[in-house]
Amino acid sequence: MPQTNPTGCPVPPPGSRGIDEILAAARARLDRLDPEQAHLAHRAGALLVDIRPAAQRAAYGTVPGSLAVERNVLEWRFDPRCPARLPEAVGYHLRVVVLCQEGYTSSLAAAALRDLGLYRATDVVGGFAAWQIAGLPVLGPTPPLRPSHLAPPVTAGPAPS
Repeated sequence: MPQTNPTGCPVPPPGSRGIDEILAAARARLDRLDPEQAHLAHRAGALLVDIRPAAQRAAYGTVPGSLAVERNVLEWRFDPRCPARLPEAVGYHLRVVVLCQEGYTSSLAAAALRDLGLYRATDVVGGFAAWQIAGLPVLGPTPPLRPSHLAPPVTAGPAPS
Protein backbone atom coordinates (compact mmCIF):
# COMPACT_ATOMS: atom_id res chain seq x y z
CA MET A 1 0.00 0.00 0.00
CA PRO A 2 1.44 3.42 -0.97
CA GLN A 3 2.52 5.72 1.83
CA THR A 4 0.41 8.81 2.43
CA ASN A 5 1.03 11.99 4.37
CA PRO A 6 -1.27 13.18 7.19
CA THR A 7 -3.61 14.85 4.65
CA GLY A 8 -4.07 11.56 2.81
CA CYS A 9 -2.01 12.52 -0.26
CA PRO A 10 0.54 10.04 -1.58
CA VAL A 11 4.13 10.67 -0.55
CA PRO A 12 6.10 11.62 -3.70
CA PRO A 13 9.12 9.55 -4.64
CA PRO A 14 12.52 11.05 -3.80
CA GLY A 15 13.76 13.46 -6.45
CA SER A 16 10.36 14.02 -8.03
CA ARG A 17 8.96 17.49 -8.58
CA GLY A 18 5.38 18.71 -8.68
CA ILE A 19 3.97 20.41 -11.76
CA ASP A 20 4.17 23.84 -10.10
CA GLU A 21 7.92 23.37 -9.63
CA ILE A 22 8.38 22.09 -13.18
CA LEU A 23 6.40 25.02 -14.61
CA ALA A 24 8.34 27.58 -12.55
CA ALA A 25 11.66 26.08 -13.70
CA ALA A 26 10.52 26.17 -17.34
CA ARG A 27 9.39 29.78 -17.10
CA ALA A 28 12.61 30.84 -15.39
CA ARG A 29 14.42 29.90 -18.63
CA LEU A 30 12.13 31.92 -20.92
CA ASP A 31 11.78 35.57 -21.85
CA ARG A 32 8.00 35.31 -22.00
CA LEU A 33 6.03 37.75 -24.14
CA ASP A 34 2.72 39.39 -23.40
CA PRO A 35 0.20 39.19 -26.28
CA GLU A 36 1.13 42.59 -27.70
CA GLN A 37 4.86 41.76 -27.66
CA ALA A 38 4.12 38.38 -29.27
CA HIS A 39 2.06 40.08 -31.97
CA LEU A 40 4.91 42.50 -32.73
CA ALA A 41 7.44 39.64 -32.75
CA HIS A 42 5.23 37.68 -35.16
CA ARG A 43 4.90 40.71 -37.44
CA ALA A 44 8.70 41.08 -37.33
CA GLY A 45 9.19 37.49 -38.52
CA ALA A 46 8.92 35.26 -35.45
CA LEU A 47 7.12 32.00 -36.04
CA LEU A 48 3.94 31.91 -33.94
CA VAL A 49 3.18 28.25 -33.23
CA ASP A 50 -0.27 27.24 -31.95
CA ILE A 51 0.08 23.94 -30.08
CA ARG A 52 -3.59 23.57 -29.15
CA PRO A 53 -5.54 20.52 -30.34
CA ALA A 54 -7.68 20.99 -33.46
CA ALA A 55 -10.88 20.88 -31.37
CA GLN A 56 -9.70 23.82 -29.24
CA ARG A 57 -8.69 25.84 -32.28
CA ALA A 58 -12.10 25.18 -33.83
CA ALA A 59 -13.94 26.07 -30.61
CA TYR A 60 -12.03 29.26 -29.76
CA GLY A 61 -10.47 30.46 -33.01
CA THR A 62 -6.94 30.95 -34.28
CA VAL A 63 -4.41 33.69 -34.85
CA PRO A 64 -4.02 34.60 -38.53
CA GLY A 65 -0.65 33.48 -39.82
CA SER A 66 0.06 31.15 -36.92
CA LEU A 67 1.36 27.65 -37.60
CA ALA A 68 -0.67 24.83 -36.04
CA VAL A 69 1.63 22.13 -34.65
CA GLU A 70 -0.03 20.07 -31.95
CA ARG A 71 1.91 19.57 -28.75
CA ASN A 72 2.39 15.83 -29.18
CA VAL A 73 4.66 16.30 -32.25
CA LEU A 74 6.25 19.68 -31.51
CA GLU A 75 9.80 18.50 -30.77
CA TRP A 76 9.94 16.28 -33.87
CA ARG A 77 8.74 19.12 -36.09
CA PHE A 78 11.25 21.70 -34.80
CA ASP A 79 14.40 19.68 -34.13
CA PRO A 80 16.76 20.70 -36.97
CA ARG A 81 18.39 17.23 -36.64
CA CYS A 82 15.15 15.31 -37.15
CA PRO A 83 14.03 13.97 -40.55
CA ALA A 84 10.41 14.72 -39.54
CA ARG A 85 11.13 18.44 -39.07
CA LEU A 86 9.10 21.12 -40.80
CA PRO A 87 10.62 23.19 -43.61
CA GLU A 88 10.46 26.15 -41.19
CA ALA A 89 12.86 24.38 -38.77
CA VAL A 90 15.87 25.93 -40.44
CA GLY A 91 18.20 26.15 -37.46
CA TYR A 92 18.71 26.83 -33.80
CA HIS A 93 18.44 30.62 -34.19
CA LEU A 94 14.77 30.36 -35.21
CA ARG A 95 12.52 32.67 -33.16
CA VAL A 96 9.57 30.50 -32.10
CA VAL A 97 6.74 31.92 -30.00
CA VAL A 98 4.53 29.14 -28.65
CA LEU A 99 0.82 29.71 -28.04
CA CYS A 100 -1.61 27.50 -26.12
CA GLN A 101 -5.05 28.32 -24.70
CA GLU A 102 -4.02 29.92 -21.38
CA GLY A 103 -0.22 30.03 -21.30
CA TYR A 104 0.66 26.97 -19.22
CA THR A 105 1.37 24.17 -21.69
CA SER A 106 3.13 26.66 -23.95
CA SER A 107 5.71 27.36 -21.23
CA LEU A 108 6.55 23.67 -20.96
CA ALA A 109 6.66 23.37 -24.76
CA ALA A 110 8.92 26.39 -25.21
CA ALA A 111 11.30 25.00 -22.56
CA ALA A 112 11.36 21.69 -24.47
CA LEU A 113 12.30 23.59 -27.65
CA ARG A 114 15.09 25.28 -25.71
CA ASP A 115 16.27 21.81 -24.64
CA LEU A 116 16.56 20.98 -28.36
CA GLY A 117 18.78 24.03 -28.81
CA LEU A 118 16.26 26.57 -30.11
CA TYR A 119 17.64 29.19 -27.75
CA ARG A 120 15.17 31.93 -28.80
CA ALA A 121 12.00 29.90 -28.14
CA THR A 122 9.48 31.43 -25.77
CA ASP A 123 5.73 31.60 -25.19
CA VAL A 124 2.78 33.96 -24.75
CA VAL A 125 1.72 34.93 -21.23
CA GLY A 126 -1.98 34.08 -20.90
CA GLY A 127 -2.08 32.23 -24.23
CA PHE A 128 -4.77 32.59 -26.86
CA ALA A 129 -7.31 33.74 -24.25
CA ALA A 130 -5.13 36.76 -23.36
CA TRP A 131 -4.42 37.40 -27.06
CA GLN A 132 -8.15 37.57 -27.72
CA ILE A 133 -8.85 39.76 -24.66
CA ALA A 134 -6.13 42.16 -25.87
CA GLY A 135 -8.16 42.64 -29.06
CA LEU A 136 -5.47 41.24 -31.33
CA PRO A 137 -6.41 39.62 -34.66
CA VAL A 138 -8.23 36.27 -34.48
CA LEU A 139 -10.08 34.07 -36.94
CA GLY A 140 -13.07 32.00 -35.90
CA PRO A 141 -14.22 30.18 -33.99
CA THR A 142 -15.39 27.68 -36.55
CA PRO A 143 -19.03 26.73 -35.99
CA PRO A 144 -19.56 22.98 -35.69
CA LEU A 145 -20.80 21.28 -38.83
CA ARG A 146 -24.46 20.43 -38.71
CA PRO A 147 -25.20 16.81 -39.62
CA SER A 148 -27.24 16.67 -42.81
CA HIS A 149 -30.11 14.87 -41.08
CA LEU A 150 -30.48 17.91 -38.78
CA ALA A 151 -30.15 20.52 -41.51
CA PRO A 152 -33.27 22.52 -42.28
CA PRO A 153 -35.03 21.37 -45.42
CA VAL A 154 -34.24 23.24 -48.61
CA THR A 155 -37.28 25.12 -49.84
CA ALA A 156 -37.79 26.50 -53.29
CA GLY A 157 -38.12 30.23 -53.50
CA PRO A 158 -40.46 32.07 -55.78
CA ALA A 159 -40.07 31.34 -59.45
CA PRO A 160 -38.10 33.98 -61.34
CA SER A 161 -40.23 36.28 -63.45
